[in-house]
Amino acid sequence: MNRSFNPSGISAPLGAYHHGVEVPAGARWLHASGQVGITPDGKVAEGFEAQATAAMNNLTAILKEAGMEWTDVVKLNSFITNPADIAALRKVRGPIMGDAKPASTLLVVAGLASPDLLVEIELIAAKS
Repeated sequence: MNRSFNPSGISAPLGAYHHGVEVPAGARWLHASGQVGITPDGKVAEGFEAQATAAMNNLTAILKEAGMEWTDVVKLNSFITNPADIAALRKVRGPIMGDAKPASTLLVVAGLASPDLLVEIELIAAKS
């Protein structure tokens, strides 16, 4: 079981994440490539929420294929192109991730691999 840390000497997390996550010895590791808003039919979803949902669904499929779930995620990195989409990202992530609160980083970037892409999310998971 992964162990989380939110030290009392620093500010509490600002969202659904922990400041640190420790993985026990002997755990299996999964590094998932950044997933973007491309649906299973290969098309870019329309709009930020649809793209974020597609990216999260892609990550869910990768976790499932590896015999893992969102509670096994220890690090989540999200990249968005517009700071106005932060609330929408949190809205999409919440129901999909449930109670999972991995260590997390959110970056606002100038652009992604294609100008049509608005979000990219990558993760690292570990399971004993």
